[in-house]
Amino acid sequence: MAESQWSATATVMAAAAGAVILTIAAGPGGHAAGRQLLIPLMAGALVVVLRRWPLPVLAVVTATAGTVTATGHVSLPAGILLGVVLYVAVLGLPRPKSIALTMAVVAALGATLLYSALTAGTGQAAAAAIAIFVPLAGAWCIADSVAARRRYQAGLAAQAAREQAADVREERVRIAREMHDVVAHALAVITVQAGVGRCLAATRPDEATSALGSIETISRTAQDELRVVLGLLRDGEAGSAPLAPTPRLIDVTGLADTVRAAGVPVELRMSGTDRPLSPSLELSIYRVMQEALTNVVKHASEARAVAEVTVAAGKVRLEVRDDGGPGGGLAPRGGLGKGHGITGMRERIGAFDGWLVAGPVAGGGFQVTAEVPLGDGAS
Repeated sequence: MAESQWSATATVMAAAAGAVILTIAAGPGGHAAGRQLLIPLMAGALVVVLRRWPLPVLAVVTATAGTVTATGHVSLPAGILLGVVLYVAVLGLPRPKSIALTMAVVAALGATLLYSALTAGTGQAAAAAIAIFVPLAGAWCIADSVAARRRYQAGLAAQAAREQAADVREERVRIAREMHDVVAHALAVITVQAGVGRCLAATRPDEATSALGSIETISRTAQDELRVVLGLLRDGEAGSAPLAPTPRLIDVTGLADTVRAAGVPVELRMSGTDRPLSPSLELSIYRVMQEALTNVVKHASEARAVAEVTVAAGKVRLEVRDDGGPGGGLAPRGGLGKGHGITGMRERIGAFDGWLVAGPVAGGGFQVTAEVPLGDGAS
């Protein structure tokens, strides 16, 4: 039952109990009834402020029930009224405090029952104990059960919030990685092409124009890919505009063409790539190839490179190596210094339980090698 429903029920029950007490008080035994008339009226008035000041109301109702019991009257409505007020009072308290408060009420009423047993006889005292303590115990058990359920639901909500925050952080890291790969590759190739165009503008304008055309093509491709990535950051707006498809394994061919257009000879070898793989794995392989070839363009633009992708024997193996060019490729590569390119590649491959190694090779040049098992990567 919802909190508002419990509160409404408590108020109605308290009002009904007060009315019954008032009816009993107005019955036979005029002198005794007259003495008790003020007590239920006060209890009924306190019901109005029960939700705002539950502890003071509990004190007044405990005194009321104690007074009725001490005079020798057996009043089940008084017990119900006390139970309802106790429920509201302890509902928002921690369990140790709710137990302490309930025991204090029990101790106060126990004293009045003892007094009633000494003055009115043990029979009426026993009946009064049942009428008072049974509703009291029931009210505490219900309140404790409701409070425990609320704590459980609050714990679930907090856990869900933590998991959602973790998912958001993970998604942001993934988007940042995608943006790094797209921008780094495009800018590296554009920088090389712009330099070529500048050098050839005066002597070979046709080749300079070709370089500018390549820059335009690369820029448009990067713009489309960035639109896909940034579309993930919009709430409900990503589907309103047409987006470029996510890169797949087949797009490695176009990636090699882009690098060739930047002036780096690339020999591409692909074997078994017609086997269907999961889109996420194909995207990761594409990004690793992109990062590795981008490093060649950035750090060994005069080198020759070989890129291989092989899908066979339950695994995907990819390798990108270059000869370092005339200088042997001695410049530091991304991820070995302050960059995070190789770290990002390892994270992508590691997400599929694969491994990646990258480093200089004997005789000059650089090599990136990775393998991914196809246990979960294949469709």
